[in-house]
Formats: sequence, C-alpha cells, structure tokens
Amino acid sequence: MGYVGLCTAVCFASRGFKVIGVDVEHEKVETINRGIPIIHEEGLPTLLAESLRKGLFNCTLDFKEAIRATSTSFITVGTPGKPNGSTDLSQIEDVSRKIGLALRDKSDYHLVVVKSTVPPGTSEHLVKRVIEEEAGKRCGEGFGLCVNPEFLREGSAVYDTFQPDRIIIGEYDEKSGSLLEDFYRAFYAKAPPILRTTMVNAELIKYASNAFLAMKISFINTMANICERIPNADVTVVAKGIGLDKRIGPSFLNAGLGYGGSCLPKDVKALIRFAEQLNYEPELIKAVEAVNSKQALKAVELAKEALHGLKGKRIAILGLSFKPGTNDMREAVSIKVVKELLKEEANVVVYDPVAIPNAKRILPEEVEYAASTFECIKGADCCIIVTEWDEFKRLKPEDYLKLMRRPIVVDGRRIYDPKEYLGKVNYLAIGLGPVQTGLNRPF
Repeated sequence: MGYVGLCTAVCFASRGFKVIGVDVEHEKVETINRGIPIIHEEGLPTLLAESLRKGLFNCTLDFKEAIRATSTSFITVGTPGKPNGSTDLSQIEDVSRKIGLALRDKSDYHLVVVKSTVPPGTSEHLVKRVIEEEAGKRCGEGFGLCVNPEFLREGSAVYDTFQPDRIIIGEYDEKSGSLLEDFYRAFYAKAPPILRTTMVNAELIKYASNAFLAMKISFINTMANICERIPNADVTVVAKGIGLDKRIGPSFLNAGLGYGGSCLPKDVKALIRFAEQLNYEPELIKAVEAVNSKQALKAVELAKEALHGLKGKRIAILGLSFKPGTNDMREAVSIKVVKELLKEEANVVVYDPVAIPNAKRILPEEVEYAASTFECIKGADCCIIVTEWDEFKRLKPEDYLKLMRRPIVVDGRRIYDPKEYLGKVNYLAIGLGPVQTGLNRPF
C-alpha cells in the first residue's frame, strides 16, 4: 500500500468496487484503516474516508483471505534499483509466491495484474512461473495474467487515475485481456484509449515513456546551459517557442535542476542496464542520465559565484520534496544540493510545506529546519528555490529584500519573472543569460 497501491485501491473503491488492500506492515494497515493516508496526495484523504465509511475498502495483513474474497489482484509492490542500476525484483517474486500459495486453495478463476514497473520479460519468466509453481495451476486455466503499467504523477495521482491519457493492457491471453478491459470500461463513464498488446510490449512501454520524459527534461536543461552563456537569452522563452510546435508540445520543457523522484532516475538506470545486458550501448539514454546527474549542482555553482565562496555563508533552501504536491524525498534534487552546500562548509537552513518529516530521516544532522518560508530566508546570504511550491511563487522581491542579509535569489525552478526581479534583488536563474544592463551582477 504505497503511492500506487493506495491511490489505485481507493479510487477503484470510490466508483463502487469492493477493494481489499494488502500490506505486510501492521502499523501501516492500522493507520490506513483509521482513515489516515500514509502519503500526501491531493484528494486522497476524502476518498479514503468515504470508501471506509461505505465499507468499500479496507486494508489487511491476511493475504490468503484477500485473494479468496476477490476476483482480481493488482501487484503494486516496489521495484527499487540496485547499485549497478538493475532492478531488485525480490518483492515481485515474494508477492507472486504468496499469490500462488493463496490460489492453490481457490477453485475460482483469478486474474493477476502486474502494475509495478518491471524489466521486459519479468511477468512471463518470473511472475507467471512462480505463481504456476506455487498454485499448481497453469496460467490461462486456473488464473489469468496481465501487465497494466501505471502512469501516475505523484502529487496528481488521484486525478491521473480518473483522467488517464491511455490504458495499456499487456495480456497473457485473450481472456485475461478482455477481463481487464471490461473492468476499465465499467470503471470509466467514458473509457480512455485502450491498447491491448503482449506483456513484454506493455513492460517496454512503461520504460520507454519514462525515458522519453527524462530525455525532454535533460534536453531543455542542456538548452538552459547554452542560454546562460548568451547575453539576454532566456530558456523559458525558448521552451515556450518550441513547445508551441504540436509535434513537440510544452510538457516537460521546464528548465531547472533536473528530475528526481522514485520513477525517472530508477527507470532510466534500469533501461540502460537492461540494454547493456542485451549487448547494446544506449548512448542517448546514457546522455540523458549524465546531463541530469550534473544539473542539480548548477544552483550551488550560481550561489558560490555570487557569494565568492560558500564557507560560513547562510544558505536558505526553499523546497525539499522532489516535486510540489508530495512529501516524497526519494531521489530528490534537494538532497544533492544540501550535501554539496555542506561540503562547501555553508550553513544550510531548509523549509518545505510537507516534506520536512521525511527529510529529517535523510538529510545530514547539521541541517537547520525552518517552520515557514519567511523564517527560512530571514538573515540568509542566499536563497535557492529547489521545489516549485505555490507558496514560494507568491513571494515578492520586497520579501527577500526585507528579510535576507543579502538579497541573492537563485531560481532553480524558474518560478519568477526576471523582469520583476532583476534590478531589485540579485536574481540568478537557470537558463538566463547575462543581462546587458549590468543589473544581474553579484552584490
């Protein structure tokens, strides 16, 4: 019952389906059953409370009973990356084994759906094999199998569940695919486009989608780094211009400090590793990762240049979660930024609307935590915008001038209009070239 599992389960229940969530952590199960979401997602608390009140959803530790009482199981366990970039499939194997054991004593046909992101071939050669071994049944006879990758954005997971661009169904056989398609056509008043294909194609579609989105981010950040070397160039204008081309589109063309989170970094690494195992050198995807690995440190470079060194300087960090709308700190850019600042012997104070509890478990002990935006920037020598929360967008140049010791603002997410900031504070931004007026010089 993580991000994907809880959001998917509660959204299904909200449309009248009886859903049972399964997890191995007793405390998590009890927390969810009390109506307390374990994650920060807009709209989730209300949907969870309603589903529990109507008796359409509950969470349990009893794997066998959950399988017995349902007709379909969605696998949403984590598939973390290993140090070498490959995918850790231990949770996939474990849940497949438990499903198989539960199906051994079940006479009714049961559909198993893999939503977790897994390398191509995993569902066929691992999930299917393990379930068959433990259940003593053949896939296509005693149970069905599909791959149904999720494309949820953290912070918008509830919306994305109700308003997906497409549904991908990778089917072991026609019966399995038809059952899953029928479910989705019942779930949606007007179903989105549904693509039915093989399981391996569905697994590849998920990796290809994330790699392509990561590529757009690294591309626009490459353009941003070029723009910084050209007087009066601004990558936000360049991005808007190319985004108006319908063949390109505006999404994922926001220059900044690079991508983070639980999906893109892990999946890009996994695809690289998978390709290498096939004796293919994925040069383009490797370049995407290489650009991203350096991008987070751009903010530190700008701050260091403006202050002529960071030792002993008080640096305010606004935003810790890997994106707004979530408290997820996995692979967050802020981690790299904070650690690099500490390496430069800066004094670091941070603020985030929702991610501080998670951040305290990850960031070094010497980091100071502020209770508000204003408290964070008060007395700071420099402020770095790391996550584009709305409350940071509402700040005005006057706020920085009034509270900071030195009004140096490094806009790592391009949330401010340079015209509003240049000349009022020392405004430095990703993808903004030198301004000929001279108003962008360090104070």
